[in-house]
Amino acid sequence: MKEKVERAFPRLTIVVLALLLLVPFTNTMVVSEPEIPYGPWVDEIVFTHEVDPAKVVDMLIKGDVHLYLIDIADPELFETKIKPSPELTYKFAYGLYFELTFNPAGPEFKTGEFNPFCNPRIREAMNYLVDRHYIVDEIMRGMAKPKWVSLISAFVEYGRLADTIKLLEAKYSYDFEKARRIIFEEMGKMGAEYKEGKWYYKGKPVKLKFLIRTEDQRKMIGDYVASQLEKLGFEIERRYGTSRELAPIWIFSDPADGQWHIYTGGWITTVVSRDDSDHFGFFYTPLGIPVPLWAAYKPDPEFYEIATRLWRMDWKTWDERMELMRRAIELALKDSVRVWLVDQVTPFVCRKEIEVASDLSGGFNNPIWARTIKFKDKIGGTVKACNREVLVDPWNPVAGTDWVYDIVIIICTEDYDAILNPYTGLPMPNRFESAEVYVEKGVFTKTTSPWLKLEFVDKIEVPTDAWFDWDVKEKKVITAPPGTYAKARVVVNYGDVIGKVKYHDGSVMTLAEWLAIWPLDFERANPESPLYDEAFVPAFEEFRRNFRGMRILSESPLVVEYYINYTHQEAEFMVTWAATWPSMPWHAYAIGIMAEEKGLLAFSADKAEKLKVEWMNYIG
Repeated sequence: MKEKVERAFPRLTIVVLALLLLVPFTNTMVVSEPEIPYGPWVDEIVFTHEVDPAKVVDMLIKGDVHLYLIDIADPELFETKIKPSPELTYKFAYGLYFELTFNPAGPEFKTGEFNPFCNPRIREAMNYLVDRHYIVDEIMRGMAKPKWVSLISAFVEYGRLADTIKLLEAKYSYDFEKARRIIFEEMGKMGAEYKEGKWYYKGKPVKLKFLIRTEDQRKMIGDYVASQLEKLGFEIERRYGTSRELAPIWIFSDPADGQWHIYTGGWITTVVSRDDSDHFGFFYTPLGIPVPLWAAYKPDPEFYEIATRLWRMDWKTWDERMELMRRAIELALKDSVRVWLVDQVTPFVCRKEIEVASDLSGGFNNPIWARTIKFKDKIGGTVKACNREVLVDPWNPVAGTDWVYDIVIIICTEDYDAILNPYTGLPMPNRFESAEVYVEKGVFTKTTSPWLKLEFVDKIEVPTDAWFDWDVKEKKVITAPPGTYAKARVVVNYGDVIGKVKYHDGSVMTLAEWLAIWPLDFERANPESPLYDEAFVPAFEEFRRNFRGMRILSESPLVVEYYINYTHQEAEFMVTWAATWPSMPWHAYAIGIMAEEKGLLAFSADKAEKLKVEWMNYIG
């Protein structure tokens, strides 16, 4: 499917008419001069792509494009062309970071080749092998900070845990000889032999397949890390490529097939993070993404338990939560399936005639960009947006792409119950009007939002007519058993939307959009269903622990009541955990469901790989 997309669109331009924000845009509401549109400020956005940042800057200066959706992290370009240009403006973001991702399979791949990185102690030693300050000073040219943990140094969670993190940063500071001692010791234990300056396993040289991204500083970072490993006696096969070229290898191949050992990873936290307790579950365990690499993660039992507890907010006091976080950080460095390198300080650039909100963490990678972008001197017009890549992986509404290059376009075509504030990270209502949260006494939570009512109660019993479970065999709803309790009750008022909201295809929202797809997750997690997806099970199990029931209280306005065990120190996030918004009509899901039931396609990459069918793509 990827090859098909590349052939059809060698230099693709996508037009998203009227941003497709799921509401009718043909009417306008005049409140004063100038005319304020009921919908987006612009008529259309045209997406194109360019990988070379120097070419992008020239395109921006000439007016060929209005903004670049991805960061331009080249320090020389920033100082010599972007900063002094009278045509351009920029906003900094702090949520992008680089790391090394390791293949955890082994010690032998199916090919018989050796993988030293199945050994956690060797992965841990890689923290000593890389000089992060060298990367910051010589490669990033000062536009970054050294990074040892997944938490972003510019945001609040890092500050809360700085006492622990600073000690660990000192403990794992650059020490080439220490890395050498540990790696040599562990290689010997695993049966490898060092002779004449080279490592051998069962008589063959140990060759490491290193996937190195080429679009940014990761090319130089990859070369630097490769040279450090070569000094230790490893043979390195450097495989250079773009995200599109390397993603099928490191994300979607079976790690045990041995197509790679190391990858130069890059991540973006697209919104200002107020709570990073899910980091450990996401980055180090199968809870993260339903793809073969994550399914292969086998963390230490203590680490997995702590990561899982933090994932589901399973703590009673703030002090308990902080102790879990501190221990998780320590165990993450012991595990080191990822070795963190730098937090970037990156500019997001646009032309001066454009106004657009930019997230302090993710830049233009917050849904709010498409809802705020406009020309300063007019309403309407065509915005030309450039992206590093387009159509990297398949789009589908269940388990499609999570590449930022795809998501930054997808968020123009969908709507959401809430949008996170680009400056504070706190949820703002987008598709609901108000919410009420009733919480068991003793739960640590608070609110600062005027749209949210918070009340503490003695106990919360789930009503017996609430939807609680799904019978896969009988295809019917199971209601809550008597005596079912929850930690919180969330009541969300979505307003008068049934029969009023129009979808892309012209169909109008009904209750079917809210109810017909509800059983899908239960089907995907049950081995008796043709929709069963093994990679989805860990995430579903965590959802199931926290979901206690739901029911519709009113249709006009639409008011939905949720019963949950999920709690959060900020009650706004309890609302966004429970609330939903059907951004697609039910029949858009149905066609994919029928295709997967017949074994023709699969929603997720992991299931597609196992069944040897295409990963479902709704756009090509």
